[in-house]
Amino acid sequence: MSTVEFNQMLVSNAEFLKPFAATLTRDTEAAKDLFQETLYRALANKEKYNVGTNIKAWLYTIMRNIFINNYRRRSKQNVVFDNTPNDFLLNLNQASVTNEAISKINMKEVHEAIFNLPEIFKNPFLLYYDGFKYHEIADMLSEPLGTIKSRIHFARKLLKAHIERF
Repeated sequence: MSTVEFNQMLVSNAEFLKPFAATLTRDTEAAKDLFQETLYRALANKEKYNVGTNIKAWLYTIMRNIFINNYRRRSKQNVVFDNTPNDFLLNLNQASVTNEAISKINMKEVHEAIFNLPEIFKNPFLLYYDGFKYHEIADMLSEPLGTIKSRIHFARKLLKAHIERF
């Protein structure tokens, strides 16, 4: 079958696909996209069409497979549509000022809590807080690695308990 004959047969049978696309998608724009994609795939794969077979069934199969593949792809993406109005843009020119006083008070309390720790926990914790690794702290303090990890863990636990009271 020549390309011209195939194209004529495709065009003469293409109109039957539009209602099927609308039924599948239930959206006019998506149906138009599906219709176009089906015709494109049919033209791209014209060598796979067996002469003498039902071209309508072949086109319906292509359309159905495209729809199913797109549906599966979308379901894996877990797309969530946000239909809420974007009112936050209305007052875009108004700058908000952060209150640094509260964060400074909180950090002051944290530092006080750190310096109120027992010396056995405070020294390893401060070194860890300054960015040293566990094995570096163990070498500096001449203590076993497990002991350093344990002391830092207990220092965190004590700090958490002290800070949660506020």
